Amino acid sequence: MHSKESHVAKKKSAAKKVDASTQQPAEMSGKEYARELKKLHVELVKLQQWVVHKGLKVCIVFEGRDGAGKGGTIKAITERVSPRVFRVVALSAPTEREKSQMYIQRYLPYLPAAGEVVIFDRSWYNRAGVERVMGFCTEEQSDRFLKVVPQVEKAIVESGVILIKYWLEVSPEEQTRRLKARIDDGRKIWKLSPMDLKSYNRWFDYSRARDAMFAATDTSWAPWYVARSEDKKRVRLNIITHLLGRIPYQDLPREKIKLPERQKAHGYREPDYAYKLVASKF
Repeated sequence: MHSKESHVAKKKSAAKKVDASTQQPAEMSGKEYARELKKLHVELVKLQQWVVHKGLKVCIVFEGRDGAGKGGTIKAITERVSPRVFRVVALSAPTEREKSQMYIQRYLPYLPAAGEVVIFDRSWYNRAGVERVMGFCTEEQSDRFLKVVPQVEKAIVESGVILIKYWLEVSPEEQTRRLKARIDDGRKIWKLSPMDLKSYNRWFDYSRARDAMFAATDTSWAPWYVARSEDKKRVRLNIITHLLGRIPYQDLPREKIKLPERQKAHGYREPDYAYKLVASKF
């Protein structure tokens, strides 16, 4: 069985060459990163097949600072697997109707059924973080959430769901660099929301909220796993490796695949049709 990094650990992880001047791992090359990620993608496909075969229910929660790399890590996990098995949930702000519901109610319909892996890009923990810090809920509501959610998660786990929670932590200096990069990059400007700007100067309020969240919800049945995300490439590889180690799986046997012969034309000819062709500009 592929458990606790049994298979992945047999392969060389990304080489960590150390910069002697800083004692920090040197920057990983794009080629090296792509090579290691390809190996992990193969394992994720094996995991996907095992999840479907065994009818497993997997729920992965990603939380962390703004700019910590949650989206990029989720993309690295999902880019080579089926979106029908690996589903990403990133809810928008609650509607007025949802605001009137029991708080966690809007998240429950998205929990996995058999043969599914659901990834929450932010989750019910909004109440312990942004809602608390930005005043979208009262302190009493947040405290109540922190008291109740461990038991809700226990019920989720006892129902057969494999629940894995990741917190991505980034330094204030690196967060600033990444948020500034979003301002100057037309591909990333959509990532910089008005809420990010309002939250930016409340670093220590978020630190206190994070500490309270860990103290209340880092349980034996649903622990938090913290990943330092200063190095985007390495944190993605590390989290995928860790994820593969948290879910025991096997490489299912497969029949050798051979493409069948195409049918004969039997007189078919392409029509003389004026197709509206896409211009070849590249």
